[in-house]
Amino acid sequence: MEEKTNRTLPEGVHPNKIGIKEGMGYMLGDAGNLFVLTYVSSFLKVFYTDVLKIQAEKVANLFLFTRLWDAINDPMWGAIVAKRKPTADGKFRPYLKYIAIPLALSQLLCFFNIGNFTSKQWILLLFAYITYIAFGMLYTGMNVPFGSLASVITDDPDGRTLLSTFRTIGGGIGGAAPLLLAPFIIYNKVDNGDGTTYNVANAKGMFMFALAMAVLAIVFYFACYKTTKERVPSAAEPKVDIKKTYSAMFKSKPFVILALTGILISGQLQFASLNQYLYKNYFCNTNLSVLGTIAQYLPMAVMIPFVPKLVKKFGKKELSAFGAFFSALAAILTYVIKPAEDKPMIFIALLFIIGFGYSFVSITNWAVVADVIDYQQYVTGEKNESAIYAVYTFCRKLGQTAADYGGLRLLAKVGYDTSMANAGFVNGVSQGILKVCTGIPAITYTLIFLLYVIFPLTKKKLEPVYDYVRTANAESAANAPDNTEKEISE
Repeated sequence: MEEKTNRTLPEGVHPNKIGIKEGMGYMLGDAGNLFVLTYVSSFLKVFYTDVLKIQAEKVANLFLFTRLWDAINDPMWGAIVAKRKPTADGKFRPYLKYIAIPLALSQLLCFFNIGNFTSKQWILLLFAYITYIAFGMLYTGMNVPFGSLASVITDDPDGRTLLSTFRTIGGGIGGAAPLLLAPFIIYNKVDNGDGTTYNVANAKGMFMFALAMAVLAIVFYFACYKTTKERVPSAAEPKVDIKKTYSAMFKSKPFVILALTGILISGQLQFASLNQYLYKNYFCNTNLSVLGTIAQYLPMAVMIPFVPKLVKKFGKKELSAFGAFFSALAAILTYVIKPAEDKPMIFIALLFIIGFGYSFVSITNWAVVADVIDYQQYVTGEKNESAIYAVYTFCRKLGQTAADYGGLRLLAKVGYDTSMANAGFVNGVSQGILKVCTGIPAITYTLIFLLYVIFPLTKKKLEPVYDYVRTANAESAANAPDNTEKEISE
């Protein structure tokens, strides 16, 4: 057990100041999250339609049903985590080691080709439902405490921005890995007979890549557990009125707008996975997904060193609105131009501009969530980070559901069926896929921009919130039990 450190801090230094080491530790956790989540989100629908040969409409229904279950699952996890008493390891960190292995195994099972044993559709669907629901429940069980962890690592506004920045880097690592590497492993190239080629999903390759992501996730989760610390004290005997907490959330304008942006942001990220069908059946080159991933993540990597300074000068809300404007403009241009099938680089170039604008939103997003959690404490006098984060997580899943269900329905409407798995470019259907994959982002990014314009937590309005929370946490620390960790990060 570590002893409390009593140290006189230089004037102006926050008592819970953190450094790069802590940021990197938190980064590892989100990399673990995204190793499994991105692979499932981006390629599981392809596995269902092209390997298990489940019709797109039935896959859409599967995603819809599982999200209806999340309406119970996510608040349930929020209540479980909120009511948990802190231990010597903290309130949220223990979940990193207890759920890591079950979550990784559930992701692996999602890509198990049960079609080798049966071709009966009801068995294939039942297996898909069971494994995907299990994955979703375990992912929530990991993500709610992991997201809440940021609010107890530090209550320093600069530290929050640092954590959000490093979480974005971790998300970039975990998200980019499957998007960059998977296409080379999970697809087989097939000769069309006329000098052209197309790609077909490879069941064994998809399972082996899932295994690799599972192993990496476990390693990164345990590394995050070892390298993070909860500095802001949690209540020794949590008294949580869930009904009151949720009621206060939905009366809060900042939370409502945060929830709506969460639906749209997560929905658009999930909808982008439909580009796999665009690359496969319009441009007829799945390797383009690598360039698409670079277009999404490279601008973010470039902007990461600059965003914390820009946030300090202009504010998170202000910077996010600025970036969302560029994303909306580029997305609208993509829909208007409709790049030809033999000119994919126009599409990639416009994705790069979208990625530049979105980088401001992505890098600051988790710090905005922490600000809303602080604002709720400022207004209500109660600190319920896990309950708030659980509802926000559910809102993000709603966005994913709308993207998966709506996207697959739209694909079916333009003519995509299981025969397209081995078809390449099909006149009419392929143009319909392009229209779907460019029209929805144009609408979504425009709505994200408008929501950030009206988001009320400006840089100036947050100043009294930070002062209140810092004072409240200092009082809690003074009354904290002896086993509360209170070291200062160098």
